[in-house]
Amino acid sequence: MGLACGQNAFILYKRLVNLRVSIVIISSPFKFGFSLYKFGTKCLLSVFILSMMTGGKTLAQQTSSPPPASIKKSVMVKRTPLTILIHGGAGELVRGRYSASIDAAYKAKLTEALELAYSVLEDGGSAMDAVEIAIVTMEDSPLFNAGRGAVFTRDGKNELDAAIMDGATLDAGAIAGVRKVKNPIRLARKVLEESDHVMFAREGAEEFAKDYDVETVKPKYFFTEARWRSYKEGLAAEKRARKAKKKAKLDFDFKYGTVGAVALDRNGNLAAGTSTGGTTLKRWGRVGDAPIIGAGTYADNRSCAVSTTGRGEFFMRLTVARDICAQVEYGGKSVKEAANDVMFNRLQRLGGDGGAIVLARDGSYTLSFSSAGMFRGVKQQNGETSVAIYKDEK
Repeated sequence: MGLACGQNAFILYKRLVNLRVSIVIISSPFKFGFSLYKFGTKCLLSVFILSMMTGGKTLAQQTSSPPPASIKKSVMVKRTPLTILIHGGAGELVRGRYSASIDAAYKAKLTEALELAYSVLEDGGSAMDAVEIAIVTMEDSPLFNAGRGAVFTRDGKNELDAAIMDGATLDAGAIAGVRKVKNPIRLARKVLEESDHVMFAREGAEEFAKDYDVETVKPKYFFTEARWRSYKEGLAAEKRARKAKKKAKLDFDFKYGTVGAVALDRNGNLAAGTSTGGTTLKRWGRVGDAPIIGAGTYADNRSCAVSTTGRGEFFMRLTVARDICAQVEYGGKSVKEAANDVMFNRLQRLGGDGGAIVLARDGSYTLSFSSAGMFRGVKQQNGETSVAIYKDEK
């Protein structure tokens, strides 16, 4: 009611001012001084009345009432949901390919990686920390083609690649072709943090690892019976193909093995990382998309964080990870729309397939793949841990 009275008084005041100005203008010069005096008196009286009616507050103060408590509360408590997404490679993963016990082993390791990474986020750790621990967990397992479980080159060696990127700063670190580094993702992060460069390769990368006390192992650490068997089978398949003058058709393990993670921390920062042993029988120091910033790994707080898996040559030619982020940033697409466009349109049109995990700063995410399956998992604040392998699993 005070506000209504104040507004009425203010209207009256304006009318008085207009009336008094008119009188002053038409009055004789002799009366000018007296009229001005009366005018000033009226103005002061009107302001006094207005002040009394509004409780001593100005009209601006009356109309600028504070927002409701519910609105203030919603703004204050809004936070980004802690999130970790991981993948362990994509390819011809159809039901029946693995036994129930092997399926369970894969899912158990994916779950372990998610839980460890999420606990880092819960304890206030950064997205970079969460990505690193998730990938280290998978690198230490012989199940995945990264670190311990890396495939063999044509020369019967193991050559490892990795990259990590900070979405808050756009800083990135990558390594390629290392043979003695136990956890390539740790070395990639050292490149990011301790050097002025983005990528080191082969002997240079391993020399850098020694200088910064990154753990190295003897080459036999990477030997696993399953990978060696795949290597021998690959050589035999190529030999048969040469005799038949055909190109050897290689199995899933020869093309799509990679691990990766993307995370969102409590400060709203994104990070992405990818690690791989490459492709079985690779030659001539071949490097795939995993350590290439913009191809297999990318993170930017203005758009999203991406880690991919698939035939690296296609992903490099299309700069898949950066393309997805660009569609989000410049095209206004959701992460799902952007990822599906690349996976099911651009990539397949070129002849490739594979998958990508994509996470936006608001917590929206997608695990998109055009292959038959992808080892994958997600854990998000106020949500359950979810892991899957096959296309028909949610």
